Amino acid sequence: MSTIEQNLQAVRESIAQAAADAQRAPADVALLAVSKTFGADAVLAAMRAGQAAFGENYLQEALDKIAFVKEAAPQHVPAWHFIGPIQSNKTRPIAEHFDWVHTVEREKIAVRLSEQRPAGLPDLNICLQVNISGEASKSGVTPAELPALARAVAQLPRLRLRGLMAIPEPETDVHLQRAAFAQLRVLYQQLKADGLALDTLSMGMSADLRAAVLEGATIVRVGIAIFGSRNYSH
Repeated sequence: MSTIEQNLQAVRESIAQAAADAQRAPADVALLAVSKTFGADAVLAAMRAGQAAFGENYLQEALDKIAFVKEAAPQHVPAWHFIGPIQSNKTRPIAEHFDWVHTVEREKIAVRLSEQRPAGLPDLNICLQVNISGEASKSGVTPAELPALARAVAQLPRLRLRGLMAIPEPETDVHLQRAAFAQLRVLYQQLKADGLALDTLSMGMSADLRAAVLEGATIVRVGIAIFGSRNYSH
């Protein structure tokens, strides 16, 4: 068994345990393998171990990887999620090559993705990124601005608004981790109560996965616990 396969198994067991503790079905929590900075060989190893969804932050790296994987393993069709910051001039390739986008924080970006999504593809799944911790350095719409953005995005053609995403301020205390995720869950529930058909809470990474699952995460974004430490020098 490869290291990646062993790591995936361990992460899945962690998700299953947290789900059981929250009295949730493990199948209700999808694992997104964050493959940024790792090569296509790592993605292929994870795919051989049954992983079907991958998250990428850097557009050009992602496009190269998507093309390589398509050629190397045409029998597999993984779901590709864009989870990095979005610049206006990069929306077209994102709209053309990804299945999900987790980091929409402005209506302008959503409009561009809507206009540039090819008609022959399924609607692009969208999560709105919320700046839940109020950090000046963090991306995301403020909780106060969220309802208006959600209503606007929900009306755009060729997009399907699925839910919310957040990257809270790092905390080691599980109670503080849970408190941040609970804030996102409350915002999500308020939008659903207002009539938006949402089903996705993208929250939790390697260090706070358990807290996220306990608070209702439906997608956890895990990189280091699957692929190992990242090397940003190359």
